[in-house]
Amino acid sequence: MSEKTKTALITGGAKGLGRAMAIAMAKDGINVIINFKSSKSEADEVARLIKNNGGVARTVRFDVGNADQVDAKIKEVSEDVGGIDILVNNAGIIQDGLVLRMDNSSWNNVIETNLSGAFFCSRAVLRKMVSNRWGRIINIGSVVGERGNAGQVNYSASKAGLIGFTKALSKELAARNITVNIVNPGYVETETTSVLTEQQKNQWLNLIPVGRFGEPEEIASLVTFLASNKASYITGQVIAIDGGLAV
Repeated sequence: MSEKTKTALITGGAKGLGRAMAIAMAKDGINVIINFKSSKSEADEVARLIKNNGGVARTVRFDVGNADQVDAKIKEVSEDVGGIDILVNNAGIIQDGLVLRMDNSSWNNVIETNLSGAFFCSRAVLRKMVSNRWGRIINIGSVVGERGNAGQVNYSASKAGLIGFTKALSKELAARNITVNIVNPGYVETETTSVLTEQQKNQWLNLIPVGRFGEPEEIASLVTFLASNKASYITGQVIAIDGGLAV
């Protein structure tokens, strides 16, 4: 009897790293659910691309920072597909600013999406994972969660919190054959880095030992590996993929 095809939910899966991860997982034979909040056309495009290449994909709209939306939508899609086996908590936002100029909403919005969103989504998928005694939760952090970065206290705090969340949750779930890890990318060629000036890019490139930004596909390859049976002995780990920046 063949093993059931796994299903992955990728939050923020319409663009950037999420898009690359959705495509990579589909190529690996995983059925993909692409979450989005506002980027409907981009999410539909990713799903279309996957289907045109013989994969299985669908989209689902909800705000990861809204617990009621998360519970309702994940329950709905989980019942449709027979459970979510792999969760990639990728959705994230930035609202940068110096502390003295940062208002409450800029702090709360980033924490709610980047940290609370991972908690809401993980909680929503876990009952089925525990029942199946198999699961993968992969959180997408950032190098600034360990290094910090001026002007990003909210973002740095959210990603540092995600490290603690990952380590604690991994201890709760290890006996159930559910692994939980966090991938901390450095600077990657996405929409976020495309807005940097040449001077800013050069400043960061001088700090990266390999002398270049990463590619989304490189992050996607690592995440796809962590989602596989080959990574079953890896849990609770903080894995940097940053060209040596955090060393």
